[in-house]
Amino acid sequence: MNYIPRDIEHKIIALNQEYACLMITGPRQVGKSTVLEHLAEPNRERVTLDDMQERALAKRDPAMFLQLHGMPVMIEEVQYAPELFPYIKIAIDSGAPAGSFWLTGSKTFQLMELAQESLAGRVAILQMMALSQHEISGNGENIPFSVSLPAIKARKNTHTPADITEIYRRIWNGGMPGFVSGKYTDRDVFYSSYLATYIDRDVSEEIRGVDKLMFQDFVRAAACRAGQMLNVHDIARDVGVADATAKSWLAVLEKSGVIFYLRPYSNNLLQRTIKMPKMYFFDTGLVAYLTRYSSSEILANGAINGSILENFVVSELQKSWLNDGKECLLWYYRDKDSNEIDMVLESDGLLHPMEIKRSVNPGRELVRAFQILDKSSVPRGTGAILCMRSELPAVDRDNLVVPIWMI
Repeated sequence: MNYIPRDIEHKIIALNQEYACLMITGPRQVGKSTVLEHLAEPNRERVTLDDMQERALAKRDPAMFLQLHGMPVMIEEVQYAPELFPYIKIAIDSGAPAGSFWLTGSKTFQLMELAQESLAGRVAILQMMALSQHEISGNGENIPFSVSLPAIKARKNTHTPADITEIYRRIWNGGMPGFVSGKYTDRDVFYSSYLATYIDRDVSEEIRGVDKLMFQDFVRAAACRAGQMLNVHDIARDVGVADATAKSWLAVLEKSGVIFYLRPYSNNLLQRTIKMPKMYFFDTGLVAYLTRYSSSEILANGAINGSILENFVVSELQKSWLNDGKECLLWYYRDKDSNEIDMVLESDGLLHPMEIKRSVNPGRELVRAFQILDKSSVPRGTGAILCMRSELPAVDRDNLVVPIWMI
């Protein structure tokens, strides 16, 4: 197995010089512990709260736990012992030096809430997702995706060109380090084991007595709707559970980072917008596995080829920002008059509308909907059609045509 350098490494190194506590959140098996082990000093102790004995001590006697595991220390799956946070705060307030505590966890929302309550102003929080296409096949420095001609032209030097066949190979393979690195070679066994571990550990912790087979069917039903507007009732109906149950189960998937949402963009000048979010999975390889596509070639011609491509583009754009330690202000737009824009990125005081198309030669009519944003209180900036072109043309002076391999 080869270690794949992560774009977030430079941010971890920089923040470790300034903060006594660094916390990395993200779904299971995206490489949180691996990147920290790669960067760790020889004297840094590592302890995981997946170990039930360590977890019991951390919950029962957090002061003793921190005495036993002296600084600098890396504590994995720290969400299992929230009792540690007040004692970490005491250690920091008592003068713990920069880099004393490295924390990881797979329940993003819960950890952020704990950190805001107990470690406000004392902890640097970074979010990791699965490997990006830049990390897998690119080179050079990661730069957050920006809809600007100079910035996109620069990406020719940091990203590897890909035609439609290669793009769907990347989508089908996904970005889980365990599989992409070659540590595990049987893709179906890898994702099957991942799902079983996730349900056994995270889901069973959140939902006591959950029917594991039914929950697995539920995740599969959700995967069939990745890249689409959320319809809780349809997912619930497919699995045979109540709408309220489906809603609570989706909340569990979101808390653990398996899914995320794009919220609809609106402001007081855009009155007719639809309020329903769109749902995406953190890893398209997991979606392809759950929807039973046996090869990237079949996926490229399958019923979900458009929606899974959108999932891929949205998650890749998010990764480019998160891997630089920055929040990605990304929405979608749809109103009651059927005007729709796949993505709206806010950056430097401008709204950048973007459409995602599987086509190699998308039509210029796709940018017409962008004008709806002129009614917003935030000015409209350069727009883009993200598609399967190999090079970087433009629709006009205000709208670019961007190859998906450049994201």
